[in-house]
Amino acid sequence: MTDEGRPDGGNPDQRERDRDDEDRRDERRLERRFADAESVAAAEPVSPRTVFRWSVAAALGVVVVYLGYRAVYTIRDVLVQVIIAMFIAVSLDPLVRWMVSKRLKRGYAVLIIFVAILIFIGGLLMLLIPPLVHQSGGLTTDFPGYLDKLREHSPSLKSLEDRFHLQGKINDLARTLPSKIGKQALGFGQRFLGAVVSALLVIVLTIYFMLDLPRLRRGFVRLFPKRHRRTVNDAVNVVVDKVGSYMIGNLIISLIAGTASFIAFEALRIPFALPLAVFVAITDLIPMIGAALGAVVCVIVAFATTDLWPNTVVLAVFFLLYQQLENYLIAPRVLRNSVEIPAVAVLLAALVGGSVLGLIGALIAIPVAAAVKVIATPMIRARDQETGETTLNGDAGE
Repeated sequence: MTDEGRPDGGNPDQRERDRDDEDRRDERRLERRFADAESVAAAEPVSPRTVFRWSVAAALGVVVVYLGYRAVYTIRDVLVQVIIAMFIAVSLDPLVRWMVSKRLKRGYAVLIIFVAILIFIGGLLMLLIPPLVHQSGGLTTDFPGYLDKLREHSPSLKSLEDRFHLQGKINDLARTLPSKIGKQALGFGQRFLGAVVSALLVIVLTIYFMLDLPRLRRGFVRLFPKRHRRTVNDAVNVVVDKVGSYMIGNLIISLIAGTASFIAFEALRIPFALPLAVFVAITDLIPMIGAALGAVVCVIVAFATTDLWPNTVVLAVFFLLYQQLENYLIAPRVLRNSVEIPAVAVLLAALVGGSVLGLIGALIAIPVAAAVKVIATPMIRARDQETGETTLNGDAGE
């Protein structure tokens, strides 16, 4: 009989229920087969032949695991790049979806975002590279003369050298440093080209992931049984939203930190204001220690290039006050839509991520830990409610 001749008239909901019933019957048959196989295996006497089969199966399992490990280890660099690209795509997805909600096609939204990022990076490089090349060129050709000028402009550095008798050692280092830098220039150039190629690959992968992220999410959800797909889909949506809001919020906080630092450097007339501000913005992305690291480096540079009072002291006070402002006012407001996780969890996640993937791992670990909390919290609450209901039912039975 065709669907038109059935009483339900070929109702799609009824067909879906029939397929679900058929799937459940198949699962029950499979469970019975496994149970029968286990009962047969339990009833089978242990003989040398049985032990040999178990040994062969165990050896094959070890070989498969080892081959999988070797395969992953061989392509570990590519896997790291894929993970980084996927993470960047997930982080930018809330911004893409916001632009899509304004009736803009996803491809155009991705194009606008990357053009804006390229313009920002290009402008930043145009501001940074010419002075850095000029200063680094003069530094390598006349490093001892640069130190003499630095001593003239920094009484603090001269007094420190006189107190600890460091002038001779610093002069010896100044004479040998340019030759050491020249010998290592080739290796640095090779590493730099490799980093550029890796960055281009990550950019291309990120673009593809951003364009196909909805399809990838649907494909990931379809890997799970039908009865779990809605829960998995909700969890994926929450994770993407929280990870994206965390990363975009972190970028905004870092931009504010770099801008405020640049204003402070210019007001105190500290050299290399723009490179130091960029350095502060980058280090501010590092969890836990990034802000302190950027502040310490900037204070050292100020101490070496300007007077101790008031420039260096005022700069140190500025960083102390700004960190309190960022921790208690800026960050809570910017990250109000992200997941709050304990400081111990942040530290542990950063340590584990840093040991696995270095600086990139430390940056990725925090939102990953937040995503784990997003998924685990409803499960723990559901288990607590189930335990509470069981306890209440038991008390009522007594």
